[in-house]
Amino acid sequence: MTDHSETQELSQFTRMDEGTAEDWEIIGREYMKMASGVVDRVIQHMKLLDGDFGGFQVDRLTHSLQTATRAHRDGKDEEYVVCALLHDIGDTLGTYAHGAVAAAILKPFISEANRWMLENHTDFQGYYYYEFVGLDKNRRDKFIDSPYYEQTKEFIDKYDMPAFDPKYPTMTLEEFEPMMRRVMRKTLKSKIAKYAAE
Repeated sequence: MTDHSETQELSQFTRMDEGTAEDWEIIGREYMKMASGVVDRVIQHMKLLDGDFGGFQVDRLTHSLQTATRAHRDGKDEEYVVCALLHDIGDTLGTYAHGAVAAAILKPFISEANRWMLENHTDFQGYYYYEFVGLDKNRRDKFIDSPYYEQTKEFIDKYDMPAFDPKYPTMTLEEFEPMMRRVMRKTLKSKIAKYAAE
């Protein structure tokens, strides 16, 4: 474990119930510094998908970029495009619940509709392959009464499902970076307060 105690200001307590206002001021400053680098860390994590084909004709990074490119070229707003870009970011650490990982990363910055879409997109994509792996292809129908059902179905049908084409002219991660910075910088302090209250 790296020791950063000489380069960072540290609180004085060893138990939270001993913390003072001064301690929490230090922690707050350090937290905001760390939080301001979230986009850089997300970009680094997206790069882990590069070269991981998983049996597909394109690697996971290209699939993610292609999904976002399709949404962008179709006129979707930046928030939606960033969701499309990050929808599979959880494949590495949340292999069995990757949609929930993407939803958790973006929750402080996006609408409930887009968060729900990310969290549940796997069962909607399953319409195209679940029957081949012994699952019910119509599993998405358990969500038929959700107000976000049609949005999520459209996301899969128009952007995620066809995004495995090695010949499709796909935008780069660098081209999406400004969008990510705009979407993920929204009034960080108020978003943190809102998120913590939930």
